[in-house]
Amino acid sequence: MYDVSIIGAGVVGSAIARELSKYNLNICLIEKEDDVTTGASKANSGIVHGGYAAKYGTLKGELCAKGNSMYKELEEQLNFGYKNTGALVIGFDEKDEKTIKGLYDNGIKIGCDDLEIIYKDRIKDIEPHINDKVKVALYAKSVGVTSPYEFTIALAENAIENGVELKLETVVQHIEKKEGYFIIKTNREDIESKYVINAAGLYSDKVANMVGLNDFTIVPRRGQYLLMGKDQGHLAKTVIFQVPTEKGKGILVTTTYHGNLMIGPNAEEVDDVMDVATDIETLERVLETARMSIPDFEVKRTLTTFSGIRAISSTGDFIIEESKVKGFINVAGIDSPGLTSSPAIAKLVASILKDSGLSLKEKENFNPYRKPIIIEKHRDFDGKIDDENPEKNIICRCEKVTESEIIDAMNRGIKIKSTDAIKRRTRAGMGQCQGNFCQKRVKSIIAREIGIPMEEVTVRGSSSEIKVERADINLVRKLK
Repeated sequence: MYDVSIIGAGVVGSAIARELSKYNLNICLIEKEDDVTTGASKANSGIVHGGYAAKYGTLKGELCAKGNSMYKELEEQLNFGYKNTGALVIGFDEKDEKTIKGLYDNGIKIGCDDLEIIYKDRIKDIEPHINDKVKVALYAKSVGVTSPYEFTIALAENAIENGVELKLETVVQHIEKKEGYFIIKTNREDIESKYVINAAGLYSDKVANMVGLNDFTIVPRRGQYLLMGKDQGHLAKTVIFQVPTEKGKGILVTTTYHGNLMIGPNAEEVDDVMDVATDIETLERVLETARMSIPDFEVKRTLTTFSGIRAISSTGDFIIEESKVKGFINVAGIDSPGLTSSPAIAKLVASILKDSGLSLKEKENFNPYRKPIIIEKHRDFDGKIDDENPEKNIICRCEKVTESEIIDAMNRGIKIKSTDAIKRRTRAGMGQCQGNFCQKRVKSIIAREIGIPMEEVTVRGSSSEIKVERADINLVRKLK
């Protein structure tokens, strides 16, 4: 009998697991895929948004501001990759300026003290490569960038270190409500739990339906991105937004935590929650819009394209509450700024559990710290390919990933069976050659470490058989 079972090991579920692992509780984290962070948590902008980003009076507005303020300490504890860059929301005319002033007023209501409206000369000082036609901007100094999948992995690893049990490849099929507890029926086993937290992302309405709840629906909204090489990263020092639209924050241009240039996303509603395709026509429109912010990036330096599916709630806000089914807590509709809000969401869920009657007694031996996987390589690093020393044996030459880093990633409580799982933890395969050199070498290490034939090591785990239609990268690089 678990005290709490969390359905979904994305950033929200993992943040809740880590927060609850501070207490003397028996906790289970359930994930249908073969790794954490395989959904929207791995395919998003990686922006730690400012408090202005969501409407005053909403849960989004409250939790975005709170979550933003928690990242500095979390990075010091968990070493996942975060830096404060600031952000500009840019405008080109009086209509844009009016919108920007509205964002500023909204942020002030929420309690943001980092906002400033600035004009062309100051904007150009901050962003020398920005469009010369820019006239006005909201400068939000608290905005930052993070590696969203590394953040999720760090949260899950630390939760496991502190006693949480992770059940991968475990699909929730039905939930029965009993007197004082639930039976969660899965493809592997029946799980008994006093409380159930529904953090199932795109599937959260379906999970709620299992206990007779029909309060909301989830609409999948896809966003497509282009990721360019690190030689383009210098073009944006901050996160550069244009004024938002009804469907979201619009096309952004940003440097990533690791120094690449990233452009996107658009916003398009799709029928299939698994439809993470990219297409030339959409990417062309994304590029055209992005050039209004930064005109001079080189499309031929595009490394890859990808898309993510956001879970849009029919309520228009985050849904975080104990439902009318006692003990069943919905944490649903967590679209943007969900990544930013996730640590604050976790604290709110802990408070809801306490108010519902769960005893939260703090552990004396809770360990908040997690060592980094990626080891920074200084100029004097003398590693080389096929070195006999694992700490110097370079497996991925683009990102200088060593054998010892890969082995470390495989021994942190989450079973690794795919090259993508290693890529998310070490960046092996994320460089210029996109894994053409290192993928077989990574497969060999995985096979050796877990004792399976090399041909059984997949690229994307259980999702490897699902064909992802992506725009031909050679055609993408020829776009203007």
